[in-house]
Parts: sequence; C-alpha cells; structure tokens
Amino acid sequence: MRLSAAILAAGQGTRMKSRLPKVLHPICGEPMILHVVDRARELGADPIVVIVGHGAEEVRAAVGQGVEYAEQAQQLGTAHAMAMARPALAGRSDAILVLYGDVPLMRAETLRDLIQTHRESGAVLSVLTAVVEDPTAYGRIVRNEGGEIVGIVEEVAATPQEREIREINTGIYCLQDGWVWPRLDRIRPDSRKAEYYLPELVAIAVGEGRPVASARAQDPDELMGINNRVQLAEAEAHLRRRVRERLMLSGVTILDPPSTYIDERAAVGQDTTIHPNTHILGATSVGEGCQIGPNALIEGSTVGDRCRVVASIVRDSHLDEDCSVGPFAHLRAGARLERGARVGSFAEVKAARLGPGAQMAHFGFLGDAEVGEGANLGAGAVTCNFDGSEKHRARIGREAFVGSGAMLVAPVEIGEGAVVGAGSVVTEDVPPHSVAMGAPARVRDKGGQEAESCDG
Repeated sequence: MRLSAAILAAGQGTRMKSRLPKVLHPICGEPMILHVVDRARELGADPIVVIVGHGAEEVRAAVGQGVEYAEQAQQLGTAHAMAMARPALAGRSDAILVLYGDVPLMRAETLRDLIQTHRESGAVLSVLTAVVEDPTAYGRIVRNEGGEIVGIVEEVAATPQEREIREINTGIYCLQDGWVWPRLDRIRPDSRKAEYYLPELVAIAVGEGRPVASARAQDPDELMGINNRVQLAEAEAHLRRRVRERLMLSGVTILDPPSTYIDERAAVGQDTTIHPNTHILGATSVGEGCQIGPNALIEGSTVGDRCRVVASIVRDSHLDEDCSVGPFAHLRAGARLERGARVGSFAEVKAARLGPGAQMAHFGFLGDAEVGEGANLGAGAVTCNFDGSEKHRARIGREAFVGSGAMLVAPVEIGEGAVVGAGSVVTEDVPPHSVAMGAPARVRDKGGQEAESCDG
C-alpha cells in the first residue's frame, strides 16, 4: 500500500502566548513539528505534505526540504485544511495518514498498527482511538452492538449516556485516497464555528454502508496535543523520560534520571555512565565506556569511547577516544581533541586541535591553534589569537613544552621539542629543540647559548 502523509500545522496557537508559531516550540531539542515529520518519514510516507498557515514562512524554514507544502490561509477546520492539500496529495498514494504538528509524542509503532489495520480491513477510513480515564472535551467513539463504529459525537452534542463513553477519537486517520476527496466537498460547516471537521467523514462513510476501521493506542500520553506552555513542559518531560528509558535499556547507566536531560537525536554508547545534572543536547554522539558528568553540558558534539567529561561545557566539538575534559573546562566551536588528549580545569579551547596525548593544563586559553602530539601547555598559557581586527593561528610542535603563564602572540610557531619558559611573551617563531624565555622572548639553544633573534 502506497502511503502519503498530511501534517496539519496551520493553527496560530493563541494559548501559547508567543510570537513563535506553536508548532515551532521545541521539545527535546527540536521544533515539535519535526518530531511529527520524522515519524512520517520513519513510516515511509511519500509524499509528506505539511499544511501551513500562521507563520507559514517560519514553519517552511524550520522544516526545510524533503517535504511538500500546502497553505491554509484562512483556518476553517481540519477538513478545510485537507481540502487545501488536495492538489499536492490526490492520486499520489493509496492511503493518506493524517497527523498534527502539535501532537509530537506519537510512536511509529502505534501508527503502524493503524496503517496495518487500514490495509487489512479494506476500510475507506480508519481512525486511531484511545481509552482514557477522563474523556472530557474529546469526541466519543460510538459503536453498535456488533462493535462497529457508527459515529463520532462531540461532547457538546453528546447525550448523558454518550458522555460516559471513555473511548475517544484522537483525530488521527488513515484515509483511502480515491474515496476521501469528493467526500470532503459534502462536509457541512459546524453550526457553532462555521468550520469544517474531518470526523464528519465517519458519518458519510457509515451512511454509504462503507467500512470504518479502528486501531487503539495503548498509551494515551502519545496523543497529548500541545496548546499551552504547561502542556509543552509535560510533553517535554514525557519525551525525555522515554529517551532515558530507551538508553538505559540499551546498556547506558543513568545514575539520576530526573536530573539528566538528553535530546531525542542524541546517541550514547553501551557502558557509558551519565552522572547527575548532565545535559546531552542536539545531534551529539557519545561513545562506549565514557564517564559524563556530573554537571556536564555537551551539545552538537562527538565524544569517542572511554572519554571523561566532568563539570564542563562542550559545544560543536570533537573528542577522539580516551580524552579527558575538566572539571570546569569550556570547549567551544571547532575544538578537536585527538586520542588521549587532556584539557584541565578552567581551560578554554576554541577552533583548535590538540594532537594525540597533548595536554593543556588549567586556566589556559587555546584559540585558533594547532598543538602537536605529546605537547604540554602549562597553567595559564594563552594563545593571543586576535590583533584587534583579524584572528591568527598559532602552531605548537610535537613534544613542545609551553611554561605556565606564557603568551604566544599569533601568528607564531613553536618548533618540535622546543621549550617556552614560564611567563614568556613569544612574538616570533621558536626553532625546534630550542628554549625561549623572557618578555619579549629570546631564544637559547638547549645548552643555554643565546641566539641572535627568535628566528635563529
């Protein structure tokens, strides 16, 4: 069965009290609508059509390529939204899955059950239902004595007996493509709001004697629609709990789950331990056997196997295996630590590479720099990378030693095996296997003989 998807995302969301379109409010690190688009892709839907309205350009920019768009300039209900998508969807699949941009917690497994039911039943319409403790404000599923769906009744129109029904309509449907489009034209506007709603299709199908099938969601929390920031926080907590449980079942130790925040796109390897108050955000990848935290924030980064990151911030950086960071270090965009490199406490690295086994002690700054294998930067060593108008790179050779408090004024190169004395201010290149000291630094050979200049 060829499947397409329509994602309704045109509403303004006034109860969010926000200038940001409702479907762009983030959950677990990405706009809620992207969670819905991801589910549609996971199910193999093609095409996926996002129906936009309020904040249409912002929504298009956030969702990006790989989907198609239809516009509902005037929001007149769910059936009206589907009618706006007709040019993009009609005739391109056997069935259309109807989803909502503000219902981001749906699991692919639940939707697969609905799609399979639709395929096997031969129904023109299949609806996802759920049984809830409190059905207030939901449309009720009305069945006959044989268990067949004969209607969906909204609460305002329900009799006292119908209001006792706990099986609700989730609003998620699988629709037969050839059947649905002419029936949309037969839906009459709601008497209260003069809007057009998809549940009317059930009455049309029943009136034609057509089969209406259903699948039941086992976890009602999946169906949570987000209309205000209280519900946004509840959905965030629910999805983060789901992410933590998935990771723990895959072999990750999370010592204090409630204080651990991991985005859905993050990946964490087996036998890694995550300590309390840790944030792993964005498309971060953490390898196996790592120790992360406590009090660590890692975002948009790659962390190799057996690394340790303690009470530090790592953003847009790359750590090879066996690296150590912190405590209280800050790795900024473009930092790269190669195998076994170490960055100590209160040190900052930006757009710089530390080679294998290189060490940067505490209180230093390394910006726009290359550090060779086995080099050692003492406490408080700084690369002075900015001259007031441009940034320049510093290069520190293999097995070089830069003493505490030294300043390397870029552009400058410290040769292989060279030594820079504590407190020195280096403004010119230091040759390999020599010693530079002083402010400004003068070069001596390893025997103590002073050279004529730092250029040798």
